[in-house]
Amino acid sequence: MTSHRSAAIGPLIRDWRQQRRLSQLDLALEAEISQKHLSFVESGRSQPSRDMVLLLAEHLGVPLRERNALLLAAGYAPVYLERALEDPALQAARAAVDLVLTGHEPYPALAVDRHWTLLATNAAVAPLLALVGDADLLRPPVNVLRLALHPGGLAGATVNLGEWRAHLLARLRQQVRIAADPALADLLAELLTYPAPPTAAADHALPADGAAIAVPLRLRVGEAVLSFISTTTVFGTPVDITLSELALETFFPADDMTAAALRALAEARRDASC
Repeated sequence: MTSHRSAAIGPLIRDWRQQRRLSQLDLALEAEISQKHLSFVESGRSQPSRDMVLLLAEHLGVPLRERNALLLAAGYAPVYLERALEDPALQAARAAVDLVLTGHEPYPALAVDRHWTLLATNAAVAPLLALVGDADLLRPPVNVLRLALHPGGLAGATVNLGEWRAHLLARLRQQVRIAADPALADLLAELLTYPAPPTAAADHALPADGAAIAVPLRLRVGEAVLSFISTTTVFGTPVDITLSELALETFFPADDMTAAALRALAEARRDASC
């Protein structure tokens, strides 16, 4: 039984190390263990302790979900729980998410999970979703990247689709590399089949304007073109899988015209609700 478990965990550790492009010596030095011991773990000659599995996973930057898989492969119980965001145990975290989303108004903000599934939005997102032509894209579960790049989604309203597409695909490729998640790899393959503007092949997510500070999202809303820059916020040092995989995408106006337009849209919503 022990040798079977060792053979299961060893190749997994080796695969993660190779994905991170680390030699055995590199990882051993980072984890402050001997290269010989690491070699024995990877080859199945040594059964790692629970603490050793967690130590190596930490230095390899393995996502919490996959750390549980490593523990199971080594014959240990998982240590990281996965709860729904509505679970009472995550009440404080959910309150923090709601606070960030609501507090960001009148600018758009949304929460997504590891697969870019839409979990929550603030009221400022609604006018942007109104640009989506294909209603099927808005049926839960809604995938934000699919919504952004699908020709029936926001792609038709995105003025700088080439650079925004390149930016999103670069982010997704990075996630695929880090998480080694087959679902993300499938999503990337799907997005690459969507029609791309003629300039996309030469576009590497660099803003055309040399004075730009970040890749903008430029959306045509009615007669106006709204320009946004975005930030991504994650929870620090999470020990719950759900929180470790949750991200808040917040959009800020990139110019005064966009800021004024978003304030006007917010005022129109308030007037309509009165």
